[in-house]
Amino acid sequence: MSSILVTGANGFIGRAFCRHLVEQGHAVRALVRKVEAPVAGVEYVVADLESAQPLSLDDLAVDCVVHLAGRAHVLDEPAEGALTRFRSANRDATLRLAERALEAGARRFVFVSSIGVNGAQSTQGPLREHSAAQPHADYALSKWEAEQSLHALLAERSMELVVVRPPMVYAANAPGNFARLLRLVSKGIPLPFANIDNRRSIVSLRNLEAFLLLCAVHPNAAGHTLFPSDGCDVSTSDIVKYLAEGMGKRLWLFPVPSAIARWLAVRLHREALFIQLYGSLQIDGGEAQKLLGWSGVQTAADGLRQAGREFANK
Repeated sequence: MSSILVTGANGFIGRAFCRHLVEQGHAVRALVRKVEAPVAGVEYVVADLESAQPLSLDDLAVDCVVHLAGRAHVLDEPAEGALTRFRSANRDATLRLAERALEAGARRFVFVSSIGVNGAQSTQGPLREHSAAQPHADYALSKWEAEQSLHALLAERSMELVVVRPPMVYAANAPGNFARLLRLVSKGIPLPFANIDNRRSIVSLRNLEAFLLLCAVHPNAAGHTLFPSDGCDVSTSDIVKYLAEGMGKRLWLFPVPSAIARWLAVRLHREALFIQLYGSLQIDGGEAQKLLGWSGVQTAADGLRQAGREFANK
């Protein structure tokens, strides 16, 4: 079994991943700014990756670092200086951590980036691991710059790099727009999502946990950029349908023509939300299947029903 350091271990993905690692028998250390709701069996190390204070990993002796910490989208934050804040948290802090991990003798560094590096939509067919980078927002740009910095740092060095670009990660306790969708479906009110004919790749938290562990330990993962997904793309209409089934709610959907929805989104400065609801973002995870033998432990339909059921039972 491996010794794995997880950053961002207080977060939505990090806490679940630490629990999964412990269940699988791995030695787990978690690097956090402060200890919150600790997971049994995890050793916590308190440090601030953005601090000017030197970060020492020498006494941790870990085989692999899985780097989940970073700055995500913050609602209604000032646009001024946003890119600088994202770069500090997602690029500069990542590079600083990788330098310390390299010095400490870690064998592998798994960087959890974002499918946003490849853009907000897939207009020419599914995105693949070697598709061109087209970061569409400050967050995605900072992740792309972090990837480039890591490749430059670790070229011909002893520590292996694995880059993971997940699409939307979901579960009953997911943050952001998925949390809003769960609340909307739970209210049982009519929703304007009928007949949306888009296709989106998504990944359940349970599937992502298993995927990240493979990336941490599988010899074939080294040096690759990999895309995790549930393996079956869904439409926005499918997503709310499966959530409602899990909640035991009757679903009322009505159609809104995409042209009208787009017009409203522009007027309300919610273009990104329109793309998420009406646009397609498909990925081809063939590289992960070929290299790692990856297949999800649950389907999108089962994962979404589970998310709805657990949300309703909170």
